[in-house]
Amino acid sequence: MIKTIIIDDEQHCTDAVLKLTSSYPDVFNVLGTFNTVEAGIEGTTSLQPELVFLDVMIGNQTGFDYLKQIEYINFNIVFTTAFETYAVEAFRFSALDYLLKPIDKDDFHATVLKLKKVEETSHLKNKIEVLFHNLKVKNALKRISIATPDGYVFVEVSDILYCNADINYTHIYTKQGDKITTSKTLKTFDKLLSNNHFFRVHNSYLVNLNYVTKYTKGKGGYVTMKDNKNIDVSIRRKEEFIQRFIKIS
Repeated sequence: MIKTIIIDDEQHCTDAVLKLTSSYPDVFNVLGTFNTVEAGIEGTTSLQPELVFLDVMIGNQTGFDYLKQIEYINFNIVFTTAFETYAVEAFRFSALDYLLKPIDKDDFHATVLKLKKVEETSHLKNKIEVLFHNLKVKNALKRISIATPDGYVFVEVSDILYCNADINYTHIYTKQGDKITTSKTLKTFDKLLSNNHFFRVHNSYLVNLNYVTKYTKGKGGYVTMKDNKNIDVSIRRKEEFIQRFIKIS
């Protein structure tokens, strides 16, 4: 069983998480609940949890204030937030888990399935650093956590040239010449990066429009990337690509 604590300043939200965890008595052992950052820190120190359900907004403070004051984070974190737009993109980029309030049973079940897969917390500090960086810079440069067979790789989104689908894998190419392979699908990165000047020109390729140096006309045509790689543009995506490309050119 996972030793768990809940940090949330609203009792009805704490009760909701307690009800959900009680549906999985073989998974969660809830040791305590706390409604302030200070109490949460004390509870973490004394109870040594393996998992914290952490509210984003706690009174006039935040869950990030709590994390900054924890000297050694050796537990997993699931953020809970009532604000769909608040920090959600930052969570996705950092690969940290989160649940939107009111918490849906299916979403909670998906979280339980993830938690059952024992994952080392050795990369957690790096994920949190990515989260803090992305929250700080907002619409500027962003970092992304990429899961690989050996662990996590943390890269600047602005360094990614393009992503290439390979069945159930994705190869990510950077301007430094690196190739990063992940078991996440290209669809995952399309959803994650489409608002950051990336465009899926083909079923197999997602490109960073900032690194398209040339578009060559044709039935669909093709783009030439900064590393001289030529990538076909599908016929059905051609017009949308041209419109997007013109906007940033």
